[in-house]
Amino acid sequence: MSLHRLTRVVMGVPNVAETAAYYEEFGLDPLGNNSFGTRDGGEQLKIVHAPTRRLVELGVGADNDDDVAKVTSQMTRLGVPMNHNGTELLATEPVSGFTARIHVAPRIAQDPTPATPYNGPGRTDRFGRAPGVVRDYAIKPRKLGHTVIGTVNLEATMRFFTEGIGFKVSDYISDKGAFMRCSVDHHNVLALTAPVNFLHHTSWQVDDIDDVGRGAKAMLENNPERHIWGLGRHHAGSNFFWYLKDPAGNFSEYYSDMDCIPEDEIWTPETFEGAQGLFSWGPPPPPSFLEPDDLAALMTGTHAPASA
Repeated sequence: MSLHRLTRVVMGVPNVAETAAYYEEFGLDPLGNNSFGTRDGGEQLKIVHAPTRRLVELGVGADNDDDVAKVTSQMTRLGVPMNHNGTELLATEPVSGFTARIHVAPRIAQDPTPATPYNGPGRTDRFGRAPGVVRDYAIKPRKLGHTVIGTVNLEATMRFFTEGIGFKVSDYISDKGAFMRCSVDHHNVLALTAPVNFLHHTSWQVDDIDDVGRGAKAMLENNPERHIWGLGRHHAGSNFFWYLKDPAGNFSEYYSDMDCIPEDEIWTPETFEGAQGLFSWGPPPPPSFLEPDDLAALMTGTHAPASA
């Protein structure tokens, strides 16, 4: 696949300083001007002012200029408003109006996480205390994995990503959502039908399930109201997860162990009904995960920042 990753998400919020402080505590590296980086992906989040929380821009990395030209041709056939400035394509998603920035970017080269020895029935691979129990360093996400958006026109948003940019569909949630990928990860974007266009969450890769739990524990220690959903394991994507809420009302996810799809031929998309695709085990999703508490305010264009 000539497209290979999400490069950056630009998040619009009314309360920039408060939200920026949250993501620094979340473990992202502050780079100045409300921009943040990950261990492996460089700058991957920028927070800007907006009247209500929303996705402002989504960056997609391509291997070379020919790949960007191909996307430009596809967008032209769709009649998408866009601007090609010679090095990158800026295309406007027709439903919510966010910008997709398609540009040449280096592929992420990740040093493999050392295999953690686990003991199991009839198998003793580890002597002494488990490494995940004695870790004491702060969580630093490895990369931006995916983002989830609500859309009032799922078909049009899917067409923008698949026929326009070139994403592939990995799985469906009934007729209500589609997991789409631009990399070998199971999904980089999940689009969900919603009564208003909004940013649902961003998801950040950590090394393993221990770091999912350790990250959430640190974030909740003095702010238990940040908790939304977890610990659990998704069915679609298979990843471990824990969701928290930032001060603007966006959810942020620590995840590990995502399914990989290195070749399209080895994967057949499935359609899941109800909560089947959302989780394999763990507590059921709370109502506020499926319908965030501020949806009515987003629909009317007003805003009451979340307390987190």
